[in-house]
Amino acid sequence: MEETLATIPAAVEAASVGLDISINNIWLLVTTFLVMFMQPGFAMVEAGFTRSKNTANILMKNLMDFSIGSIAYWLIGYSLMYGSGNAFIGDFSLTAFDTLEDGYGAGYSDFADLMFQTVFAATAATIVSGAMAERTKFNAYLIFSLVITVIIYPVSGHWLWGGGWLSDLGFIDFAGSTLVHSVGAWVGLAGAVILGPRIGKYVDGKAKAIPGHNLALGALGVFILWFGWFGFNPGSELAATEGSTSAIAKIALTTNLAAAGGAVTAMLVAWMRYKRPTLSLSLNGALAGLVAITAGCAAVSPLGALLIGIIAGIVLVFSVEFIDQVLKIDDPVGAISVHGVCGALGTLLVGVFAIDGGLLYGGGFHQLGVQAVGVVSVAAWALGTGFLLFTILKATNGLRVSRRIEEEGLDVYEHGESAYN
Repeated sequence: MEETLATIPAAVEAASVGLDISINNIWLLVTTFLVMFMQPGFAMVEAGFTRSKNTANILMKNLMDFSIGSIAYWLIGYSLMYGSGNAFIGDFSLTAFDTLEDGYGAGYSDFADLMFQTVFAATAATIVSGAMAERTKFNAYLIFSLVITVIIYPVSGHWLWGGGWLSDLGFIDFAGSTLVHSVGAWVGLAGAVILGPRIGKYVDGKAKAIPGHNLALGALGVFILWFGWFGFNPGSELAATEGSTSAIAKIALTTNLAAAGGAVTAMLVAWMRYKRPTLSLSLNGALAGLVAITAGCAAVSPLGALLIGIIAGIVLVFSVEFIDQVLKIDDPVGAISVHGVCGALGTLLVGVFAIDGGLLYGGGFHQLGVQAVGVVSVAAWALGTGFLLFTILKATNGLRVSRRIEEEGLDVYEHGESAYN
């Protein structure tokens, strides 16, 4: 009897650990599915903000970058990102095939973690599609989708989330303002520069608007993305037990406030500047707030999150105008401004608004400096590899469709079908 009683505490502890793992696994998988649902959100935004003759092409790109990326990241990317390796790149200790074993050392299933990280990799890849829309060869995009999920995204991701040199430095990017969103945007910037603008975009040196064919689709896409972000940011807590439940609630709140602040501010700035409350800029303002808060959603207060969203909404409007009219870089959906500029901005603002170590909380300039190092180094990596990749593709496979295909639409020529019949 005494021996039986003595085993009860151990049995209770084992049951508690098992329950925690089960809860964490369910949380990770549910948030994985929410982030995966962002994929149609990106597809709707890009399709709505561009012309109807390229809709099938855009939907195919979003389908294929997720499909190719899922296989490539499982096969190679995950190991390069999270394998032991060194401070700059992981090794193949987490090899794929059938040798990836399921363990619970971190309090959740390795398989659940792999699924969660896969949808993040796919997000980085699909951001590029918008910046290069309406003039990119489909087969070139397929090659790009493979390269970004195999090497570009995993290497810089390893620097922080894989225990690399940015982690040692104390860099904060909780859910990926820089490691996910800016990486996709800077690669997209490289592609947009090498591709050049769409035919008719710049006439006599002046930018000409090329309206999207369906803002209703674009608005639907933004609402889907906003919803999916409650998987993106709270899911990055990677747990739903003990103190994590409070953290998840706070992260959801900071995420929502930043998005709302970005949308309202972008609307007001556009209203004052262009005399109209522009829908497209307001939608991108919400996305700008979401991207900006992603780095610091767990580190800032609700008020700090609102201020980050407000700042992002202001910067978004001027960034879109500057890139389009001054730099004359054709970005059909504003991906570079939303994900690149506001991703970098939000990451830097962690050094200002972080409750622990932020400039406004007596932390001095140290954390802000660390954030700047992370932003610049990841931007240099993504831009450098992006320019290299697209330069090689342009010289070998070809990167841009012919003038006739671009003018008549990629749907029929690239895919043999139209989204609208």
